[in-house]
Amino acid sequence: MTSTRADVQAIKPYTGPAWQVLALVCACQFMVILDVSIVNVALPEVQRDLGFTDMGLSWVVNGYVLAFAGFMLLGGRAADLFGHHRMLVSGLALFSLASLVSGLATSAEMLVAARAAQGLGGAMLAPATLAVISTCFSEGAQRARAFGAWSAAGGVGGMVGAVAGGVLTTGLSWRWVFLINVPIGALLIAVAMRSLTVLPGRREALDLAGAITGTSGLAALIYGVMETADHAWASARVLVPIVAGVLLLVIFLVVEKRFATAPMMPLRLFSNRSVAVSNAMLFLFGGIVIAMWFFTSLFMQNVLGYRALDAGLGQTPAAVMFVVVARLAAGWLPKTGVRLLVLAGCACFVAGFAWLSQAGVGSHYVASVLGPTLLVAIGIGLVFPTLMASATANVEPRDAGIVGGLANTASQVGGSAALAVFATAAAARAASHHNGSSSPDALASGYELVFGLAVGVALAIALVSLLLPRWQRS
Repeated sequence: MTSTRADVQAIKPYTGPAWQVLALVCACQFMVILDVSIVNVALPEVQRDLGFTDMGLSWVVNGYVLAFAGFMLLGGRAADLFGHHRMLVSGLALFSLASLVSGLATSAEMLVAARAAQGLGGAMLAPATLAVISTCFSEGAQRARAFGAWSAAGGVGGMVGAVAGGVLTTGLSWRWVFLINVPIGALLIAVAMRSLTVLPGRREALDLAGAITGTSGLAALIYGVMETADHAWASARVLVPIVAGVLLLVIFLVVEKRFATAPMMPLRLFSNRSVAVSNAMLFLFGGIVIAMWFFTSLFMQNVLGYRALDAGLGQTPAAVMFVVVARLAAGWLPKTGVRLLVLAGCACFVAGFAWLSQAGVGSHYVASVLGPTLLVAIGIGLVFPTLMASATANVEPRDAGIVGGLANTASQVGGSAALAVFATAAAARAASHHNGSSSPDALASGYELVFGLAVGVALAIALVSLLLPRWQRS
């Protein structure tokens, strides 16, 4: 017999104290984000041990990102159909097992396959954590605080990853950047089994046509964007997967609208203006994140001459600022509404990136990097938890998983697209202004353009935010 919405709501979604549930989802988010940043420092050691080619080495990162972003929508829908508790535990189990295989890998192919499995585990896990927040914490101040803590946990994961990767690789082995996830994952599975209620799933068939076209379309689109790192935009290696991805996503939308009896992504969700507009802003916000964390790190290393670990430490004050502001924003959100915090954050983005665009060879860290990155971090702390709360506001519990998957997908795909566009623009600017030179001066001119483009992205987010319902509350 199918469980009704009322039956599900009558069952308390957690058995332990609320703080334990919040700690669980924050720890899961911490682990997923940690695994993105912790690997980067270990890549040279991985290449030496397993014999990766320069191009093949990028798939240690890309294999994870492709599976993570490509399967996010499917993971979100599966959480709705089979239960958030089941998907969270299953995602943790797969992520931990894949981490073990990654740490024990004896060949390049084995490591890339294990990293893709890690990404799939993350795609099951991330939407489930948002769904748990949406179903366990009531709308308003309580849910806003939960989203603030969840966002801060991701910031801590990114901050710790850059440093921990260097410590583990230097002190033990590159294998420990993966193996460290195994005991953490086992502990989180135990906590989840004790603190979350196993709610009944829905006796509803998975939309197979939607799952295949949607997942394949996202994966092809992201793969094509990734290929721009090594091939021109006009090359077949880029255009074929991008065009195929767009066509598959168009077919996906047609299937969802006209043919699916139980669509994987119900298009009715976009009639909720808060969901639609917030996801558009999250897509754009991916470009802010890439410009801040990725390109400021490259600037410090390639222009100012910092080591990778030093660059990670150089970004630590900004990461701490993000964590603090994200927690504060959670308290302000119920009083101010979404739009005011987003506009304040965008003002910080514009000021911070405009300041960064003035830095160059010979610039000093405190005056040219620390100040503007702290400003941008304040903006991220104001905007990210606010948008995640807004993107999941006024959504029925039965759609919590797919809405969480959609929000994560929007930011991931936006970040991938921005990385490709920014990297291409930076390389073209450096080459045209300095006769193909890769000197620090040439690279600095490319990064100046990236930070200028980020200002434009911030203004676009501010403009889109005006479409939110007036005085939107989360």
